Amino acid sequence: MSIQSHVGEIASLLTAVCWTFSAIYFEKAGRRVGSLSVNIIRIFLGVIFLGITTLFTRGMFFPIDATPYNWFWLGLSGIVGFFLGDLFLFKSYTIIGSRTSQLVMSLAPMITAVIGWFFLSEYLTPKSIAGIVVSVTGIMIAVAGKKLRLDVPVKGFLYAIGGALGQAVGLILSKKGMGDYDAIAATQIRAIFGFAAFALLVTFMRRWRKVILATGERKSMNAITIGAMFGPFIGVSLSLFAVKHTETGIASALMALTPIFIIIPSAIMFKEKITARQVTGAVISIIGASIFFL
Repeated sequence: MSIQSHVGEIASLLTAVCWTFSAIYFEKAGRRVGSLSVNIIRIFLGVIFLGITTLFTRGMFFPIDATPYNWFWLGLSGIVGFFLGDLFLFKSYTIIGSRTSQLVMSLAPMITAVIGWFFLSEYLTPKSIAGIVVSVTGIMIAVAGKKLRLDVPVKGFLYAIGGALGQAVGLILSKKGMGDYDAIAATQIRAIFGFAAFALLVTFMRRWRKVILATGERKSMNAITIGAMFGPFIGVSLSLFAVKHTETGIASALMALTPIFIIIPSAIMFKEKITARQVTGAVISIIGASIFFL
């Protein structure tokens, strides 16, 4: 089959690559200035980068040509995906750790596929279902420890489920709200609403001083800027392009390969040991991803 016939799947894989880089740089910055500061700064930079891009590609900095329908559903998607999803995910990290949280997050493709089936009438072929199952299985093997305890705090588990739901529902709402609208402009609408939600939270928590101090941290700002390029800018734009050209369940499964792609870079940057389990999971996930292209 031609590359063009799989443009949605290719965009999904590129999204996972972008999110790999963004995760590494956001983790690097988060260790210095905190996750809340990183979140609001990265989304603000994302809005600016997206606006500059659409200024050149569409002749307008803000998506003023979007319909009320676009603004409503994409805005809701931004609040659910950019704000609530990430807020729950980062909270789960502090309670049950990133490894267990990522294991729970690997359920996102399954959740997305089910929601897409019910609300977008997306039909998944047996081959697509097999691809999702194999890919998710590989991810779960890779991110699980030697022994995944079942006695993790329920609160932390629920936060991680909230993160997975936020990602899944955010993608579904994006596809519903975007239609034939420009993917980059649609991403900017999501980012604007995500930023507004974080701004309200920072105001409520009285954290603006901490955010302003974070902008003065040169190393952190460099990391956040690079992360914003690959995350809210290129990565999320590619994700919307992907769901526009393939089923959301398939797109979500391929985007969920980020924990696999991140194994080697994180080992280099953060001196993390690569285990046989991670390699096995990576191989299984790649086999699952390849099923979509058969």
